[in-house]
Amino acid sequence: MEADHIAEDLESLAPEQALENVLAANQSARICLTSSFQAEDMVVAHILRGRILDFAVLFLDTGYHFPQTYEYRDRMTKQWSLNLVNVLPEQTVAQQESAFGILYRSEPTRCCQLRKVEPLMRALEPFDIWFTGLRREQSPTRKNLKKVELHRLPTGRSLWKVSLLADWNWERVWQYVNDRGIPHLPQYDEGYLSIGCQPCTALPSDPNNPRSGRWGGTKLECGIHTFSTQVEK
Repeated sequence: MEADHIAEDLESLAPEQALENVLAANQSARICLTSSFQAEDMVVAHILRGRILDFAVLFLDTGYHFPQTYEYRDRMTKQWSLNLVNVLPEQTVAQQESAFGILYRSEPTRCCQLRKVEPLMRALEPFDIWFTGLRREQSPTRKNLKKVELHRLPTGRSLWKVSLLADWNWERVWQYVNDRGIPHLPQYDEGYLSIGCQPCTALPSDPNNPRSGRWGGTKLECGIHTFSTQVEK
């Protein structure tokens, strides 16, 4: 079944039912979830674990994450028996900084390209369905997000991009987390609302904009959700 034929039907469905419809339309699909282990990603992982025996959890290991993020990732991977795939850049942090300097200061977009976007492009190639924790509320760049979109990778290969929580707000995410006793990243308790690489993450300058603490407010996206081309009807 084509993604655009099912997308409209899924918009009014709860995540669990939307998941059932996606799986019914994709028999024997190879499935992954991109996860930075933020609250939304953990909600999606929890939902997937209730239905799917095995799926890959792709973590973009930039080498710049908070120590707390690495600790939480390892703890939850063990606790939930996740099939964790650490997606690595071609260069280590030391190699990149030796070659180009401190890119997250001088050219943050290039840094994201080298350490997130290009590695993810390669990592997504084997999969048919790509689950995310994206929500429309997170950013103006995500306001038109659909729960199901067909995306084409730079190689020309297409896959379904599924955002089960697209229509959820922040309160609903945390209600799910709290109701089910899901542990969360400790940075949330310090006031962080959007958590990425440590050098490019600060406390939000605008409490109504969770991503105002990312990249010093100079940009909204690292690029991993803008590199692929959405295939239109």
